[in-house]
Amino acid sequence: MSIANDEDDDLDDDDENDEKDDKDDNDDDDDGDDGDGVVVVVVVMMMVMMVMMMMMLKMMMRRKRMMMMMMMMIMMMMMLLLLLMMMMMAMVMVVLVESMMTMMIMMMRMMMMMMIMMMKMMMMMMMSMMMMMMMMMMMMMMVVVVMMMMMMMMMMMMMMMMMMMVMIVMIVMIVMMVMMVVMMMVMMVMMMMMMMMMMMMIMVMMVMVMMTIIMKFIQIL
Repeated sequence: MSIANDEDDDLDDDDENDEKDDKDDNDDDDDGDDGDGVVVVVVVMMMVMMVMMMMMLKMMMRRKRMMMMMMMMIMMMMMLLLLLMMMMMAMVMVVLVESMMTMMIMMMRMMMMMMIMMMKMMMMMMMSMMMMMMMMMMMMMMVVVVMMMMMMMMMMMMMMMMMMMVMIVMIVMIVMMVMMVVMMMVMMVMMMMMMMMMMMMIMVMMVMVMMTIIMKFIQIL
């Protein structure tokens, strides 16, 4: 665990440096770099978390008694990570939407990794009770994660409102409306064409019938 602690210390130093850099950037009126800095910090945090989790898993493989405590610790770490992300989002209101999206993607990746790890552990554990407990914990974690994601989404929406993203939404809406109208027009044209085709077919049929009748008459005459 000492390695993970060292990394944590490094991370704190990075944070301080990053804050200084951000201040410099703000003086230059560079908004683009702030978002990148935040993303980098989050990524580093995630790396550290992953390392710690791997170490925990290794410990777990050794002694299975500590399973529950380890699970709780992992859950706590996940919660902490999510909270940290939320704090970041709250602090950096002027971040570009793209960086937010990268954060979301990173979070999703983290969830996937967690799930895969859990599955591996479940495969290793063959005791039914342990399996049951694991399942319960997984369910709990998933619920927590989903709730957190929902909150994140809400926060993102709020930020979008703050950052005047309504304009983009409006534009998208208008584009969609136009698309719909165009589709409607196309459909109408298609319908018209179909109708025309039908009419033509009927006309042809009528002509054919007429011709046959006339032919019959001629024959009779």
